Amino acid sequence: MAYDFNTLGAILGLIIAIILIIKKVQPAYSLILGALIGGIVGGGGLVTTVNTMVTGAQGMMSSVLRIMTSGILAGALIKTGSAEKIAETIVNKLGEKRAVIAIAVATMIICAVGVFIDISVITVAPIAIAIGQKAGLSKSGILLAMIGGGKAGNIISPNPNTIAASEAFTVDLTALMIKNIIPALFALVMTIVLATMLSKKKQDALDAADEQNSKKKLPNLAAAVSGPLVVIILLALRPLCGISIDPLIALPLGGIVSIIATGNIKETIPYTEFGLSKVIGVSVLLIGTGTIAGIIKASALQYDVITLIEAMNMPTFILAPFSGILMAGATASTTAGATIASQTFAPTLLAQAVPALSAAAMIHAGSTVIDSLPHGSFFHATGGSVSMSIKDRMRLIPFEACIGLTSTVVAVIVYLITA
Repeated sequence: MAYDFNTLGAILGLIIAIILIIKKVQPAYSLILGALIGGIVGGGGLVTTVNTMVTGAQGMMSSVLRIMTSGILAGALIKTGSAEKIAETIVNKLGEKRAVIAIAVATMIICAVGVFIDISVITVAPIAIAIGQKAGLSKSGILLAMIGGGKAGNIISPNPNTIAASEAFTVDLTALMIKNIIPALFALVMTIVLATMLSKKKQDALDAADEQNSKKKLPNLAAAVSGPLVVIILLALRPLCGISIDPLIALPLGGIVSIIATGNIKETIPYTEFGLSKVIGVSVLLIGTGTIAGIIKASALQYDVITLIEAMNMPTFILAPFSGILMAGATASTTAGATIASQTFAPTLLAQAVPALSAAAMIHAGSTVIDSLPHGSFFHATGGSVSMSIKDRMRLIPFEACIGLTSTVVAVIVYLITA
């Protein structure tokens, strides 16, 4: 049981990073500074601390590379109007009477095919607002439907959080996406129940000022789904045929197909640049996340947590969902939370004979419980999509946590059944 830093230092570093993030310091810098202070206080010395931070950041490079190339798909889906077309089609097909279901399902699918959850909500918001006005729904109801649908889609998507978790446990990305399908469906059902309940409240009803009519010409549905369909087929080749197509190839290829199919080949450069601009932030965040994950991983924290769990007579696998919940709440980020928890506790969970795929799935689901706290950007981006006040946005946090907890509990049950 050798470690370079004590538990106090690791915890202090994380606390400092959280405080700095809350104080609006750039999250990546907050995490780097927290890692540096935590390592020194933890008894590692300056040289060991810096080396460990660099090693931790280096360990994120494969994830960062895949995430950067995934920006081509995200940029293509957004700029070609494909994401909006998919959402519009789902909402129109399900109709006004099933507005909440339509909004939740639309956001789930947009996120599941590779659009980041905050962008998924922003993309669906104008359509949701329009149908919400016709159906007499409240802001709270439609926003929760979008957020909950996004959370359900996020744990079965080729998004940064899924990539980071699969990399940490060295499991196939497609297998991890498939593993959480049942938890995602339960989360969707919980979303529909809670959003329907909230949508009937009239104190925050949508008004005409909220309406955003998009006059942009959208592609036909076949062209809109072509890119995501290519990605799904390529990623499915490994479990179905034993042919491994890395996400590094599948995701950008899907983006290129989307651009070509929608007749926007001349816009390839600006669309891919737009996509890159959307993933640069999360890529830099992951580098900062890697530094503090490196410190925590090289500290006594994981051993002390295991000792505590054993003292409480709790099974070791509980560490997976618990760490996902805790780290995502600390960083107010699904990606950062899933990454830190996976990087830190993967060796411990594997040593305790918890299957890698199940452990990754439970951490991933857990990271959606309290990831939308006010010190993160998701909180503000989603609230802004429907012009909601911070006070009203705060009231949704318990409902969001309930949705994330639903998928987490189901992920644990699935593990227990299949173990």
